[in-house]
This record gives sequence, C-alpha cells and structure tokens, in this order.
Amino acid sequence: MQTSHPAPGPAGSPSAGGGGTPLKRAIGPKLLLLFVVGDILGTGIYANTGAVAGRIGGALWLPFVIGFVVAMLTAASYVELVGKYPRAAGAALYTQKAFRVPFLTFIVAFMVMCSGLSSASAAARAFSGDYLQEFVDVSPTLIAILFVLVLASVNLRGVSESVKTNVVLTIVEVTGLLVILGIGVAAVLTGEGEPARLTEFDTGGTGYAVLTGVLGATALGFFAFVGFEDSVNMAEETKDPVRNFPRAIFLGVAITGTIYVLVALVSSLMVDHERLAGSSGPLLLVVDESGVDFPAKLFALIALFAVSNSALINVMMASRLCYGLANERVLPRGMARVLPGRRTPVVGIVFVTALAVGLVSTGEIEGLGDTTSFLLLCVFAVVNVAVLVLRRDPVDHRHFRAPTWIPVLGAVTAGVLASPLSDRPADVYVRAGVLLAIGIGLWVVNQVAVKAAGRE
Repeated sequence: MQTSHPAPGPAGSPSAGGGGTPLKRAIGPKLLLLFVVGDILGTGIYANTGAVAGRIGGALWLPFVIGFVVAMLTAASYVELVGKYPRAAGAALYTQKAFRVPFLTFIVAFMVMCSGLSSASAAARAFSGDYLQEFVDVSPTLIAILFVLVLASVNLRGVSESVKTNVVLTIVEVTGLLVILGIGVAAVLTGEGEPARLTEFDTGGTGYAVLTGVLGATALGFFAFVGFEDSVNMAEETKDPVRNFPRAIFLGVAITGTIYVLVALVSSLMVDHERLAGSSGPLLLVVDESGVDFPAKLFALIALFAVSNSALINVMMASRLCYGLANERVLPRGMARVLPGRRTPVVGIVFVTALAVGLVSTGEIEGLGDTTSFLLLCVFAVVNVAVLVLRRDPVDHRHFRAPTWIPVLGAVTAGVLASPLSDRPADVYVRAGVLLAIGIGLWVVNQVAVKAAGRE
C-alpha cells in the first residue's frame, strides 16, 4: 500500500486527502478525554453486564478486573503508535507499516470497521430493549433502525457538533453509573444485599470448566472496554495529538475500569446473577431491587442516553476509518470525499450507516457484543506485535514508548481471549467469518478496480 501522506511531524499534519480538503482540528485535550471516556462507557456496562453474570455467576467483578488489565496493556501500545504516526487510519496504518502485506492490512482495517459497526448495532439494540420498554412498547428492530439514521444525521453535521454531543451524553451516562455506586454505598451502610454472592462461580462445571468460563466471561465483558482504540482514528482532528493522546487514553481507561469493577460489585451484591442474565437492562433491575427511592423511568432515560453515546462514537470511528483508508489507497479514493461546508467524511458516513442498518436487523445485543470483542481482540494481538516490529522505524520527534514487556504481554492476553479457550458461542465465529468473507470479497473487487485503472 502506498501512503498518500508524508511522514508527520510532532503535531501530525498530514497532507490533505480526498480532494485536498483536510479534516478540521477541533478536539482539544479535555474534549479528547471525554471522547475516550464516553466511547468506553455505555452499552457494555449498561446492557451487557447481565450476560457476563450469566457466564460466570456472582463473581461478576472478576472479568472486569481482568479486562481492565488487558485493556491497559493494549492501550499502551496504541499510545506509542499514535504518537509515532498521528494519522486517521489507526490499526490498519500500524499493520501496513509493520508487515507491509496489503491483504493483512485490509483485513485488519475491515475487522476494526466491523467491530465499530457491531458495537454501534449492539447499542441500537440495547436502546430498543428493556430500557425503552419503560416508556413504550414498540418494535425493537424498527426503533433500532431509526436510531441509527438519527445518529448518521448528527455525524454529518460535523466533528465538533458530534464530539460536543458526546460530552453531554458522557456526563449523563456517568451520572447513571454514579447512581448505581450510590446504591452500593447505601446497601453496605444499611446491611442490604448478599456479599456471599461476590465469590460464587457458576460456569457450568468445575476445574477446567471454571477456567474457560472465566475466560469466556472476560472475553464478553471486554466489550465494555472497547472504545479507546477508536480515538486514534480522530488523530487528524485532534490538536497536538502526540502530547494529548497519552493522557487521554491512560486516564480514560483508568477511570472507566474503576467504575466498571465497582458497578459489577454493586450489581452482584444487589441482584442474583440468574436474574441479571435474563435482562437487557440489568442496571435498571439493580435500581428496582435496591429499595432506594430513585425513579425507574429517570434511570431508564439515563441508560438510553448512555447507549446512544456508544453508538454515536462508534459510527464516528467507522466513518473516519473509511476516510483514512481511502487516503492510504486501501479503499477507493471516493471514500475520502469530504462534505465541503461541514468538512465531514460524507461518503464514509453513508456507507457505514447502511452496514449498521443491516446488522441491527439481524443481530441481538449479546451476540453483537461478543462479535465486537472477538474482532477487536484479534486486532489487538496484531497491534501489540506491530509495536515491537516498528521499534526498527524511529521517527524524528519525541513520543511515548512502552516498556517491551507490555506489548508482549498484551499480545499474549489478547490472543488467549480471542482463542477457543474462551468458550464463546459458535454463532460468534460464524458471524465473524461471514464479515471476513465480505471483506475478502471487497478486497478482490478493489484490486480489480485498481488494476483496471492502471491499464488505462
């Protein structure tokens, strides 16, 4: 793959792509931190906590602790790479620079894009589930499709508007999680809840079954941590990315990881894991069971804002990835076309919106969330190896450098969680296989088009 950008300087100022119109640098350090936190928080904790409980039992907190460690390891690799190459293509760019195998680069890029779309689709499904049922009884699929279309319209207005919307939604979703933590404090002070649940494992067996059950729950729970990798695709729209990304990613993962573990503890303390597993709105169940005088409808509304935020950020990521890949000649140049007035990647937004509509029409929350985790864990394993390979490619500006043991351990842990040891359902592999087959088909079509253009 031939890059269309010169090597960036410390601020990462690539040449304009897609017809000479660069993306607008509108994201400062505070907005970037809120972007990272808002992207990680959301569907994974608000809607998938019950499914994780169903796989491990009352020790619901353990998968989130392990997931936090794995996320922090891989976050360090992303911070090093975005500091060296502050461009919009993210993992695809790192893969190409490290291995220089265009087919592998395309597959990684396609997996990242699909992970964002499956995550946004899971959020759309969560929006139309138990939380919305507090207000109306409507067709979940229809609501999910309309939800995706509304997000596309917000995204088209511009990155500044989208990120500022993210700030508002992030504040709302953090408020909801603070309500859950407040319920936990009240429960401890009044002697409510069942602390014995916190050490109970229900993985359907003993010995090896417990190990695979914990790994499976962690792999599914890892869906709650995905998002920090999305932020690197906003590098060309961030002010001074080399300086701002390390602070934003590390602090963002630390904040969300701490909240997740505490919310998992409270959820298991207040509600039996089997009841949590049967709900697409498990945190609403925690509020209902707590005895605390907090309006259920108000919490449901907060949860709806939270999953909306997850979907918005993932659609933003996927569209920016299209833009970056088109500039890198992996996708057709038309994918880099920017809307002149708004300077947003209009073709990318339309493309990913169409794919998201297809996903929400065919998948459910748990399956889409598990697919997201699987795809990204595969990508994370590649990125961690790429860090080590790219140590041979120094750049002419200072940037964060992770200790060598971090990407090594990051690659191992991501590989284990992506492997069959995690005992994930077969439909996850089927869905991922279908997506990869589509990716390979697109690769062949693109290659034919490139060769045909070369003969003209």
